[in-house]
Amino acid sequence: MVDFQQMNRLLYDGKADEVKAMVEQALAEDHPVDEILQQGLIAGMRVVGEDFKRNRIFVPHVLVAARAMKAGMAVLQPLLASSELSKPVGTIVMGTVKGDLHDIGKNLVSMMAEGAGFRVIDLGVDQPVERFLEAARQHDADIVGMSALLTTTMPYMKVVIDGFAAEGIDQVKLCVGGAPVSDSFAEEIGADGYAPDAARAVDMFLRLRGAVTQE
Repeated sequence: MVDFQQMNRLLYDGKADEVKAMVEQALAEDHPVDEILQQGLIAGMRVVGEDFKRNRIFVPHVLVAARAMKAGMAVLQPLLASSELSKPVGTIVMGTVKGDLHDIGKNLVSMMAEGAGFRVIDLGVDQPVERFLEAARQHDADIVGMSALLTTTMPYMKVVIDGFAAEGIDQVKLCVGGAPVSDSFAEEIGADGYAPDAARAVDMFLRLRGAVTQE
């Protein structure tokens, strides 16, 4: 019988092949797809996120754990479309703003958001306002996340926010982050949310979707 706690531990340790094998075993034992996703994969990534937030582990550990989760998700993905209970918490469009080619932080946020049950559309780097708008409409996004590492590209975040306002798209929550970005800057440009790191970004996304209460 598959042991979901063991799957959590293997995911935490970044054992991608073992996680994939356990997901396949759980399916062979007729465990529901939703049970495997929630108890085997998302529960494991939740621990990773908590430990990262408390500085018990660091970025390299999170990256290998996220890869292990993706290995398990690859097995489940074809089955998730038909599963009503496996609908995502919400859809996030993520991108680094125009003029900025840095993506490590964005990638980390994207992986951890997927681990929390979000559907993430990653646009990549150097993205103009038009692309954020197009993707938000195309994928019916709940949240748009913008990243910047350069102080020279930070102002473009306001260009994106103003672009959404000009189009009358006010149902999408616009969030910002990156090393030079601060809470006061986010408030100044009218962003709906800011987080200083990936773990707290996921907490913010969950709060914006009403999935957790404000601490």
